[in-house]
Amino acid sequence: MSVLDEIVSNQVLISAALGWLVAQFLKTMIDIWYNKSFSPDRLWGSGGMPSSHSATVCALATSSALKHGFAGFEFAVTFIFALVVMYDAMGVRRETGKQAKLLNMILENNIFEDNFEHFEERLKEFVGHTPLQVFMGAILGIVIAFVIGGIY
Repeated sequence: MSVLDEIVSNQVLISAALGWLVAQFLKTMIDIWYNKSFSPDRLWGSGGMPSSHSATVCALATSSALKHGFAGFEFAVTFIFALVVMYDAMGVRRETGKQAKLLNMILENNIFEDNFEHFEERLKEFVGHTPLQVFMGAILGIVIAFVIGGIY
């Protein structure tokens, strides 16, 4: 069996990759509908609805459980990994986005007299997720893992 055949037949990998891909596509479509314009950054950027991080790790954990069972180390590792990633998305990364938004407002309003020419572009504000975005990403990833599990 060739390496490509092994990759294509890897249910766990395909579920996780498809979780990310579908979430990014949905995130882009929701952004277009909400903002009435296309932003290419939404295709690969972080933040937004649904969380592609959550979709990816939940598809990974769910497909690991379906393929190897709940008692194996594969599920244990992917489950803990999923919890850490989702917690981080709602915590540190969300707070980073809030701070970036505030800093961008400060820089735009020239509150300080210092020269801020070294800030050539705005800081990224879409880096974290709300609990709802994480939850919806998790549901999406779980559904995708079951669909892919039914195909394999």
